[in-house]
Amino acid sequence: MMEKVVKAIAEHLDVDISKVVPEASLIDDLGADDFDIIELAVAIQEATGKTISSEDEANVKTVGDFIKLVEA
Repeated sequence: MMEKVVKAIAEHLDVDISKVVPEASLIDDLGADDFDIIELAVAIQEATGKTISSEDEANVKTVGDFIKLVEA
């Protein structure tokens, strides 16, 4: 599951997959903005089949946060 999340983030943000590590900040390290995070939630839901609530999405700050949501 983690691989799907990492791949979706790397593709959406057009960053090298090696930078997409659990502790990476989506905004500070990977250059995402708030709109990107919404789009990432949709892309990750499509890639994993897991539902991410808008409440959970609002609390996502790192790659690891997305991973935890889909692995829960």
